[in-house]
Order: sequence, then C-alpha cells, then structure tokens
Amino acid sequence: MAQEINDAHGERISFERLVIAVKETLQRAGAAPEVAHTLALNCASCERDGTLSHGVFRVKGYVDSLSRGWADGRAQPRVESVGASFVRVDGANGFAQPALEAAQPQIADALEASGVAVIALRATHHFSALWPDLEPFARRGNIAMAMIASGKLAVVPEGATRPVFSTNPFGYATPVAGHEPAVFDFSTSSMSHGDLQLAAARGETVPPGTGVDGFGQESDDPAEILDGGGIRPFGGHKGALLSFMIETLAAGLTGGSFSFEVDTEAPEGAHTFRTGQLYIVIDPEWGGNGVYPERVRGFIDLLRESGMTRMPGDRRYANRAEAEALGIPVTDHIRQLIG
Repeated sequence: MAQEINDAHGERISFERLVIAVKETLQRAGAAPEVAHTLALNCASCERDGTLSHGVFRVKGYVDSLSRGWADGRAQPRVESVGASFVRVDGANGFAQPALEAAQPQIADALEASGVAVIALRATHHFSALWPDLEPFARRGNIAMAMIASGKLAVVPEGATRPVFSTNPFGYATPVAGHEPAVFDFSTSSMSHGDLQLAAARGETVPPGTGVDGFGQESDDPAEILDGGGIRPFGGHKGALLSFMIETLAAGLTGGSFSFEVDTEAPEGAHTFRTGQLYIVIDPEWGGNGVYPERVRGFIDLLRESGMTRMPGDRRYANRAEAEALGIPVTDHIRQLIG
C-alpha cells in the first residue's frame, strides 16, 4: 500500500490509507465493519475527486450521529420488490449507501425484467454527494438519477418567512461511448449546506443572492445565513419548484420524512437526518436502443465544439487522475483524522 507522499505538490495520502483511516474511525463510533467500509469508500472517493464538502469533512457528522445513537451503524435494510420495476427499501435507521448496496440484486432483476428500476428508500441517512451513488450505474451502461429530501430545513424561497425546504439535491448519470460517464449532482439551493459551512469556517463572504440572515435580509455572510437565516433556492421560483418536486418524490412517494418533519425528530447536535431518497435506473438498450451511448457521445462532441469545453464530471476525473498518480492532498480535516 502506498504511503504518504511529500513532494512539490505538498503532503499526500494514498486512497487506500484514507479509506482505512475513515473506516477505523467509523467502526470506533459504532458502525459495523461492512457499513464503515462502504461509507469510508464514499468519503475517500469524494476527497480524491475534489468534492471536499462531502469528503473527510463529513466524517465528524457520521461520528456524531453514530455516537448519539441517532443513526444505526449496524442496521439491516429490508428490501422488497413490490412490482416488476419497483423496489422498496426500509433502511431501518441506517445509512443510505449500505441500503442501496443491499438492494442491488433486486435492482438487477427489475432492469432485466422491464428495463427500469425505481428504488424508494426510507428511514435512511444520506450525508454525502449523489454522484458516488450514480456513477457505478452509468459504468454498467445504465442511465441513473436520484433525489433526496435531504433533511435540515435550510432554504427560504421568495415570499416565505422561514425555511420550508432542505437543500434537496438531484443527481444524474449517463454512459458515454468511448469516454467516462457524464455524472453530476447539485443542490436546489443556491449553495450546498456543506459549502456554506466551509465558507463560514474560512471567514469568506458568499455571492449576493445566496441567502438571508435571521431578519430576512439578504446577506453575504455565511455565518449569518447559517445562524437563524436561510439559503435561497437557485433560479428563484424554478429552484423552489424543483425542490417541491423532490420533496414529493423523495419523501412523499418513498414514505420518508419531509424536510419539515425531520427537524422535529433530530436531537441536538445531529448532523445526519433520517429521510427518503428516490433512485431511477434505466437500461437504454431496452427496446432496441443499443446506440444510446454513441448518440450521447455525438451530442457531447457537439457541445464541446460549440465552446462548452467543460462537461459534467471533467474536473472530478482530472482530480481523480492526479490523486491516483500522486496521492490525495492532506487537508486539515485529513490531518485531524490520521493524527
């Protein structure tokens, strides 16, 4: 296993060592070895690919929820196929990634039977980005999308006097012929909660329109937005309506908690939230569309030729290649983890 690397690029750590460090930390907090491993792969992958707001930065939140007994690190998800295309998962108050992993056989059966799998997770804690969930589906040749009723009330749309939505992220992944999958996710708020916390910790301001303070006034101070204020949806009413859609699908359809219900359940100091997630996976070859990846590649080539030189995932893949060659940069959060 590669050791830390010190060179002109600064101190680095191997992906494998980072996975072990995160896994050991989560196991000490009460997670079962297989759960800790799944979450550690997720955190380390985010860190490796430059998604720092969802990488090692999140480990403390996992530990807090586990040590308080708020999330069950040893939960056994209950998976049932309730139709040819519909898979329902009760996460039993565990984490979403192990619950999704437990449902993989039923997802494969649904794709074989009908070309579509709708996966409704409830009573699960999702505390990461969505792209690590979706990229593996695209690498297997499938189209995948996901959405989360993400938990903490944080978003104040125009006209509202208090937060009524969470950041409610949405993700999408598609295979591309001869290229890495195109994968993206985004919160329906103007900024993710994690990025806002990082900006506050660094003492930075945020762009106008990001959020409001506790008095409902526009603010560029992330600390004011986090302390009694709220984040705005991106795109005004358009982001608010997307958030509405995600709440109805990821909470209403799955049987998970709406964001307004989550805050009433969570204990003081909770960082993860027991909510619902909806995944939709499509086999594009179903019905004879075997040329789908080539068509997407042609479309992406057109976009690049038009001047859109950066496509979804490009920066992550570049960060990944650098990390695989040199190691992952050691941040303050990683230093605190490994000692």
